[in-house]
Order: sequence, then C-alpha cells, then structure tokens
Amino acid sequence: MKAGVRALGIAESYRGDRNRSTLAGAVVRADRVCDGFAYGSCRVGGTDGTDAVAGLIDDLGRPDARYVLLGTVAPAWYNLLDLTRLFETADRPVLAVTFEASDGLEDSLRDAFSGSALEARLETYRSLPERRAVSVNAETVYVRAVGLEPSEAAAVVRDFTPEGGRPEPIRVAREAARAADAYVRSLE
Repeated sequence: MKAGVRALGIAESYRGDRNRSTLAGAVVRADRVCDGFAYGSCRVGGTDGTDAVAGLIDDLGRPDARYVLLGTVAPAWYNLLDLTRLFETADRPVLAVTFEASDGLEDSLRDAFSGSALEARLETYRSLPERRAVSVNAETVYVRAVGLEPSEAAAVVRDFTPEGGRPEPIRVAREAARAADAYVRSLE
C-alpha cells in the first residue's frame, strides 16, 4: 500500500458515571501521519451509535480516506453499530476490528436488555458480517468488513498496523478519544 493512502479510524472512550461516551475520528495515512480529527458522542446504553459515527464521517468530510476502521461494534454499553448502514453512508469499505476472542454478544445482550430494546439490538447484531480472525504482527485481531472481501480486509488491517496488533488509525482515534474524555471530565 502506498504511504499516502488514508483511513479514518473511529474509537471511543468512556470513563466514569456520565451517560455519554466520547467518540473520536482520526484520519491517518499508511505511513502513520495524522491529518484530521473529529469528535462526537453517543448515549451509554442507547441506540444512537450508528448516527454518531455517521456524523463523525460527515463532519470530517474526507473522501480521500479510503477506509473506515472501527475499534468496536458495540460502543457505549451495547450501542450497536450498523456496519452496512455506515458503509452506505460513507460510500467506502467499513471494517470493525476487535481485539479479543469472543463467543459473541447475544448472551450479554439478553442479560442487559429485554423486550423491544433487546430485539432491536439483536437485529442489528445479527446483521453484522461474520467475524474473521486475522494474524497481524504475531497477534490475532478479529475483523468484520462490509465492502471488501475477507482477504482484502485482512490486507488493509495489516497495512495499517506497522507494529503490534492495533491498526494505527484506531490506535490514534482511541488516544484522541481518551484525551477528549479526560478534558471534558476536567471541566465538570
């Protein structure tokens, strides 16, 4: 991949008792140069995560970012993201990269929600593409992708992960979200 190829990484930070989770978007080139940030939030336990992420993509206005890399599919206590809708909104491939093996979220969703709140989350969760293990720098990450074949998605994740197992756009976005979250908390 050429050094100037860009991806938009999106990650969250939640610390404490607030009812909102901080989201950050970071545009990062394959050579690790950062050239854009945006911030947003979504409700803890809510259903506005997809809209919040779509808002970040829109706020950045960066059609040159060829991929959207998400650091989660369930930010803010199961505020599930609709990857297909984000793909349609962003008009570019969307990859969700997670970092731990898991049997899935259905049991946890059933423990946390009931009725229509549970059904809505299960519908979104079940619509997600299959999670595939990808080996990156002697680590394993788990990738769901819309708009790319699994082998292409794995290559994108590897190309944006110069060391360790966390793609640089997601790592930078996570650090930005943590810093923004700490700043907001300092004002309270």
